[in-house]
Amino acid sequence: MQQQSVIHNTFVIERGYPVPPERVFAALSDPSKKRRWFVDGGGNNVEYYEMQFEVGGKERARFSHAGPMEGVPFTNEGTYQDIVPNRRVVMASTMSMGEKRISSSLTTFELLPAETGTDLIFTHQAAFFEGSDGPEMREGGWRILFERLAAELAN
Repeated sequence: MQQQSVIHNTFVIERGYPVPPERVFAALSDPSKKRRWFVDGGGNNVEYYEMQFEVGGKERARFSHAGPMEGVPFTNEGTYQDIVPNRRVVMASTMSMGEKRISSSLTTFELLPAETGTDLIFTHQAAFFEGSDGPEMREGGWRILFERLAAELAN
């Protein structure tokens, strides 16, 4: 039997933030805020970041990481599928490393009011292609991004 060419995976990350849902939503919907926590952090070299926050709107980023993958360009291109202000954002996206597409994903951010602020439930469903970072690295990357989001919300 041949090796599987696509790995399908779903993971869920739940995280609380001590701010109201409106503040978390603003960090997802405001281009300058999202750029800070989503692509600028961690020493990334950002070539471009564009965001049109509306259903059917596009989000595009091209950057390279610091460290062992320095100089290798990553491109993330997505389309907003659903937006409910202060409640939900759903996006379909593809990620490429260099010119090679490595994954296609559907991501859902759910924002739930909580006594202490906001509970974020993030669901990531993806098809990982040959040569991709794989589900474990992607989940680890999102956990780092949610730490950066916490720092953004603390300001």
